[in-house]
Amino acid sequence: MRLVTAARTYRLRVEVAATPREQQIGMMFRTQLPRGKGMLFPFASPRRLSFWMENTVIPLDLVFVSADGRIVNVAANAKPYSQDLIPSQGPAVAVLELAGGEAARMGLRPGDRVEYTLP
Repeated sequence: MRLVTAARTYRLRVEVAATPREQQIGMMFRTQLPRGKGMLFPFASPRRLSFWMENTVIPLDLVFVSADGRIVNVAANAKPYSQDLIPSQGPAVAVLELAGGEAARMGLRPGDRVEYTLP
């Protein structure tokens, strides 16, 4: 996967949570997420998405991606164990979860490109 900002291109290794069961579990119970890694949650069609952090031990950045591969919004440092909904600010077809603070470190902003192919 590649993330393309105004200043740089980043390459990441991501796990794909493609099935409903994989998406339900996501990053729950994990105690670390190294730099350069993440988890992608792809969806079949664009819609407003909401995630939560129940049973998620570490803070995460949630990067919502539109059908044209652009970042819709970034929810930074989502609070571990929270049941508060974290929504996309427009229709999205994917969510990329990164370790908390990684989106800011990379300078990710709405409009930046996210490039990936699904297996």
